[in-house]
Amino acid sequence: MENRLDYKKTFILGFGFFAISITWSVYNAFMPLLLGNYLKSAALIGFIMTIDNYLALFIQPTVGFYSDKINTRFGRRMPFIMIGMPLAALFMFLIPNTGTLFSLIFALLFMNLSMSIYRSPVIALMPDITAKPNRSKSNSIINFMGGIGSLIAYFIGGKLYEMNEGYPFLLSAVLILFSFIVLFTRIKEHRDVLHYEAAEEKRNLAQGLGIAFKDRSTRYLLLAICSWFIGFNGVETFFTKYAQSYLSIRPSEATLTLSFISLSFLIFAIPAGLIGTKIGKKNTIRIGIIGAVLLMSTIFFLNPAMDNMLLIMRILFLGIGFSWASININSYPLVADMSPVGLLGTYTGVYYLFSSIANIISPPLLGVLIDAIGYKVVFAYGAFFFGIAFVFISLVHDRRVENGN
Repeated sequence: MENRLDYKKTFILGFGFFAISITWSVYNAFMPLLLGNYLKSAALIGFIMTIDNYLALFIQPTVGFYSDKINTRFGRRMPFIMIGMPLAALFMFLIPNTGTLFSLIFALLFMNLSMSIYRSPVIALMPDITAKPNRSKSNSIINFMGGIGSLIAYFIGGKLYEMNEGYPFLLSAVLILFSFIVLFTRIKEHRDVLHYEAAEEKRNLAQGLGIAFKDRSTRYLLLAICSWFIGFNGVETFFTKYAQSYLSIRPSEATLTLSFISLSFLIFAIPAGLIGTKIGKKNTIRIGIIGAVLLMSTIFFLNPAMDNMLLIMRILFLGIGFSWASININSYPLVADMSPVGLLGTYTGVYYLFSSIANIISPPLLGVLIDAIGYKVVFAYGAFFFGIAFVFISLVHDRRVENGN
């Protein structure tokens, strides 16, 4: 029975990623617009969007490591979820209710710190309760839930933003709390976890990180992860400003356009997991990267004044959503499969460490390019970093990876 996927349990666990996705989608789509009320420089907006990630660099790997070590009556992962999710909801509520740039930065900083507390543990629960052969399928269901969160953020959030710029953040806060209640009441670690991998007591955090970085294939995989998150994060963060400044469309139309990526991701999330199980996670990721490079390059060469520009872009965004699903659904299971015994939480933290590095690098880097060249550069930037990711993922050679196990 251990090798059978429990779809109901996986769906419930998906509420954790649902909360993560709606939060980041609201944050990336609407926070630059709130900051734009105080600031004009794209580079400065990009930098402020990354301040929190500097602290997250240390928090997420540390939380991941200690969630491998502790053992409470609530389990190993749940204590961090119990702290992080309610705090994240509180600060999402506070963000639109600030009246100064300083208080806005304060609220966004602590919101992101709260997310860092629970993000690694809630994701690490997936391999805890899922047998290794089913992890791509399980991750596809969880990301399907995440896709619903992003779709709500872009589609409903865009409509709410036109009513009041704070409403998308309030929606996110309510749904974070709802997701926490579902997780806390329906997931019981001591009952649901198949088995905890025994951590070596003498191994400290630095040693755990050292093991991750020492393995050559793991290093290349982490660099690939960092590269594609640089590309995607830059496009997602600046798309609403790109749409306003380069395409001359309203924020609600911009977020509706972004929702086409989320819609496609939602449709292809489960098929992407099945494809990853069939032909291997690495091969599926490579197919997705090639698609992202081609589609973003096509958007870069489109003329914003052409007829039906928005319709064409939305069609291409459907393809980007499929490509992103192929990459994102299979990347974390790949990291989990390559983790040594007792270091699953640590490897989960390292996975998010490199995504945090991408979030630090990408907005200010793209912001500088936008200030120098203009918003036209956004999709060339995305295509370039996805191309870099293809090089790194091609250098990953591991028997577990090559066999898709």
